[in-house]
Amino acid sequence: MIEFSGLEEALGISFKDKEILAQAFCHRSYLNENPDFKRGNNERMEFLGDAVLELVVSDDLFRNYPENKEGILTSLRAALVNSKMLCKIAKELNFGKFLLLSKGEKKEKGKAREEILANTTEAFIGALYIDQGYDACDDFIKKNIMPKLEAILENEDFIDDKSRFQEIAQEKEKITPRYEVLEEWGPDHNKIFEVGVFLGDELIARGRGKAKQEAEEEAAREGLNKRKWI
Repeated sequence: MIEFSGLEEALGISFKDKEILAQAFCHRSYLNENPDFKRGNNERMEFLGDAVLELVVSDDLFRNYPENKEGILTSLRAALVNSKMLCKIAKELNFGKFLLLSKGEKKEKGKAREEILANTTEAFIGALYIDQGYDACDDFIKKNIMPKLEAILENEDFIDDKSRFQEIAQEKEKITPRYEVLEEWGPDHNKIFEVGVFLGDELIARGRGKAKQEAEEEAAREGLNKRKWI
């Protein structure tokens, strides 16, 4: 079993229930090779952490940006809580060192590993909420995630990729993109969607996400890259 004391020390957080902390880093693949692990995988914690994260970020944005309308606040929140940002946070906090994975999953790199890291960030927040409540999560998120907002505003990263792709596609090709779910899998509480973005009948790019909107965003981002529009 991985020792988590180094992580707790680095974060300045001491969990009362160490098993909850370990569960937050347990990918479902780990249980296949370690059936005696006392806790389950981190998917339910991920579900809870996602909700806590969204509430903390929403509250902070609502209180500190009273001049911004709902649409802008929604875009800012999306830029702070999307998979790309959560993966970045996980890497900065060295979460990858503590992942509980199967031997096969440890070999996975690229998008698959980034998705696991992003999910683990949400699961960690869920575990922290269970162990220490809302205020501890509020402190963690304001220390590690909200500071990213300055760069997001400076670089206008809150203008989402789907909006960028549509604007450029209409300008350059006189076509409005359409999105189509190509495949979906997983249990209802943890579905993964694969979405394609089309210009006319041409499939430009694919994206995956835990929600259709997230998958559409990734498809648009891939479309921008493939068309060299960014």
